[in-house]
Amino acid sequence: MTRYTRDAAAVAALNPVQYRVTQENGTEYPGTGEYLNNHEPGIYVDIVSGEPLFASSDKFESGCGWPSFTKPIEPAHVNELRDTTHGMIRTEVRSTHGDSHLGHVFPDGPADRGGLRYCINSASLRFVPLAEMAAEGYADYIDQVEVTR
Repeated sequence: MTRYTRDAAAVAALNPVQYRVTQENGTEYPGTGEYLNNHEPGIYVDIVSGEPLFASSDKFESGCGWPSFTKPIEPAHVNELRDTTHGMIRTEVRSTHGDSHLGHVFPDGPADRGGLRYCINSASLRFVPLAEMAAEGYADYIDQVEVTR
């Protein structure tokens, strides 16, 4: 079993937006994220630890301006915490091992797929295409990636 940890070298290599989002609990501007319009099959992993977070088969168009997913690919890799910043009560989503701020989860997702919307910053993610998953050590998750044509 792969062990995922917070990688100091990965943190040092983050660009300013990635650092602000993952390390300072920031948010990228809506509609600007690299993966918002990505429709390729694969998985999204934490940019700091590499732990698998979301599958392309669970991604959907929510219209909120950020990539949205119905569920984590591996629930143990996602922590949900109460967030009372900005005068709101929300549920923050962080990677378990990398402790990266990912975004928030809301109860307004597709009802037929569980009703949740994980609203995630592209800046906290790295996309691993289906064709590269095995070589990068993510073969166990290939069956969770739906190939769409």
